[in-house]
Amino acid sequence: MKPEKALIFELSKPGRVAYSLPECDVPEVDAASLIPEDLLRSNPAELPEVYEVDVIRHYTELSRRNFGIDNGFYPLGSCTMKYNPKINEDVARFAGFAKIHPYQPEESIQGALEMLYTLQNDLAALTGMDQVTLQPAAGAHGEWTGLMLIRAYHESRGEKRTKVIVPDSSTRYESSQCDSSRLRHHHDQIQRARYGGSGCSARSCW
Repeated sequence: MKPEKALIFELSKPGRVAYSLPECDVPEVDAASLIPEDLLRSNPAELPEVYEVDVIRHYTELSRRNFGIDNGFYPLGSCTMKYNPKINEDVARFAGFAKIHPYQPEESIQGALEMLYTLQNDLAALTGMDQVTLQPAAGAHGEWTGLMLIRAYHESRGEKRTKVIVPDSSTRYESSQCDSSRLRHHHDQIQRARYGGSGCSARSCW
């Protein structure tokens, strides 16, 4: 554990200046003439007053405390962060992908739609599935989609199954997904075996 560091406000001393801005070529306007009186501050904002070197060292030190997928494994249940090759990150930032608007005309995004169509067909072929959907936006969203598919399958067979058996290691998100999909998790959660696993076969649990 790294030792505690002082807050930027604790480094503040009256009169210290980090950087002097050049003279502005836009005429100054009194804020009171633009903002309603009831929305104006009665006292000056208590902003930190520090030297430039203090700012650089403070935030550089904080950046070293960050942990992410480039540092190591990042487990978060259904939302575990996966490492993406950097070239994929660059491609995802292409304007043709990153700047698509939900209400944009379909004829203007045919390239992106073709990529999605090809990807879902490739995934279906690899997994032996008839269809694959790319609509879920995250891990938990994918779990919820799976539950909705399970519910639809049982309803199509005339079965009214409403219970989902989950291990005692499941998160609150998984329970809430059961509720939102009109399925409810089994109240008697299965205890994990000593060395992992549920301690019983899927058939005997069902």
